[in-house]
Amino acid sequence: MARIVVTGASTGIGEATVRRLVDEGYSVVATARRQERLIALSEQTGCSYFAADLTVQEDIDGLVEFLGQEPVAGLVNVAGGALGQDPVASGAIADWQRMYDINVISTLRLTQALLPRFREHGGDLVFLTSTAAHETYPGGAGYTAAKHAERMIANTLRIELVGEPVRIIEVAPGMVKTEEFSKNRLGGEDAAEKVYQGVAEPLVAEDIADIIFWALSRPKHVNIDLVTVRPVAQANSWTVARSADAPEPELPRTALDSIK
Repeated sequence: MARIVVTGASTGIGEATVRRLVDEGYSVVATARRQERLIALSEQTGCSYFAADLTVQEDIDGLVEFLGQEPVAGLVNVAGGALGQDPVASGAIADWQRMYDINVISTLRLTQALLPRFREHGGDLVFLTSTAAHETYPGGAGYTAAKHAERMIANTLRIELVGEPVRIIEVAPGMVKTEEFSKNRLGGEDAAEKVYQGVAEPLVAEDIADIIFWALSRPKHVNIDLVTVRPVAQANSWTVARSADAPEPELPRTALDSIK
């Protein structure tokens, strides 16, 4: 039974990915900061778990020790997030630093820790980026900068590891309605809910989990380099169809990036 590590597993796309992979017969190790959520997820799905803050090297080391010497077939890098919507001129350095830490450096830390196993025995590295890794928009520079940087880890690894038994897969979602992403970014449930009002069928976490499973389940000679996925109601990060009576969200229309 293939063993897969999923980060950001306490909520949203990470949690949905754990549930889908377990349902499909994978052995899943779920990791996130909030142990109580991981315990509940483990009780509901049978996954194993290890609580860790991936911005802390000691926690990375603890996770690797927890994994032991048993084979690991894949790593799904989901953990990340956005803070604020400030323009470059007034962007909070602390927010930018935090976004870079959780989206880029944490991904790099764990990827580096597990990469030797994959190079020796084969394995899959999945990077959940965002359409924000491919576009820019006013008010989103901190997040788009972090996601562009995360994407470059995947793109560069694909070149550096060519010929080795490691698949590098990027999944870049657009607007995905999840429990916490917009709330964390905008600082409240009301503002977050308005992001999705009037949008016919935004994507949900299970949609992305389905794509992650599909990419992992392709024959081993097939590499899905990139999947970009949006709801039909979204054309790009700043063009979203809304019903006529929908209130405007409490952020610039141009800032409706990858809500995941």
